[in-house]
Amino acid sequence: MRFLGSVVVTALALWLTALVLPGMQLGTGQGDPLARVLTVLAIALILGLVNAIVRPVLSLLTLPITCLTLGLFQLVINTLMLLLTSWISEQLGLALHFDSFWWALLAGLIIGLLQAILSGVTGLGRESDRAERRRRQRRREQRRQAD
Repeated sequence: MRFLGSVVVTALALWLTALVLPGMQLGTGQGDPLARVLTVLAIALILGLVNAIVRPVLSLLTLPITCLTLGLFQLVINTLMLLLTSWISEQLGLALHFDSFWWALLAGLIIGLLQAILSGVTGLGRESDRAERRRRQRRREQRRQAD
């Protein structure tokens, strides 16, 4: 359920970013609304998979330059993930296009900000906190029983 929620949040962030940025095209703008929503959800799913599979490997390989730039290189990695998602989407017949690297960089910043806001509003980020609190509570109860 959490994965589905994060895909929906990512899709909403992509859609809002495409509305704001003239250098980012998301979907063809034609067709019925359901087809457009499904297209955005499919692109969000692709972005989630790219971030789950490719990003950790790339982050590990670029760790020295990320340390030298005090973490700013993560913005470049984020941009590259968006550009890779754009390429994969186009190969699958979905429309996600950036006019340049710089538009993708700006889109990455906006998408990240919107994802953080939307995750906070929807409570998606709190599920792990709840699980951690439950674990701590169980440990306390086990300690009390052991004493």
